[in-house]
Amino acid sequence: MSTLLIVLAIILGVIGIIGSIVPGLPGPPLSWAGLLLAYLSHRLGGADMSLTFVLIWLGVTVIVTILDYIIPAKFTELAGGTKAGSQGALIGMIIGMFFTPLGMIPCSLLGAFLAELFQSDKSAGGALKSALGTFAGFLVGTGMKLIVTVTMTYYILF
Repeated sequence: MSTLLIVLAIILGVIGIIGSIVPGLPGPPLSWAGLLLAYLSHRLGGADMSLTFVLIWLGVTVIVTILDYIIPAKFTELAGGTKAGSQGALIGMIIGMFFTPLGMIPCSLLGAFLAELFQSDKSAGGALKSALGTFAGFLVGTGMKLIVTVTMTYYILF
């Protein structure tokens, strides 16, 4: 039973890392579920992990999940972006996934730029500034989630 829990924990950790990048998958909560399974395997003779450690990571997961909604919106707002720019960045990122994982970055930026340009009636310079702010918020949020999920997956593995 302990081995099955560890395998499931590793799978959830990896899916959590993927979910930090791919929209629609809640990366940090999935990685935390993997961490919880690793803890439960400890109770059955698996990895050594304390309940306090797991609960601290639950708090980190909740904070990062909340910040992931706040940070991109604040960056967009600071750069003068609109909701259309945020939606354009998301659509661009989804389209970019079909090219390569690296295609997500320029397509996200292009999506934000085009949405700001055509939906918000901004000049090219204004749309670019807004798109860069939207994109910076996306990168900060994604980077934060990646750091947390990779760290939790590390603890699951080692």
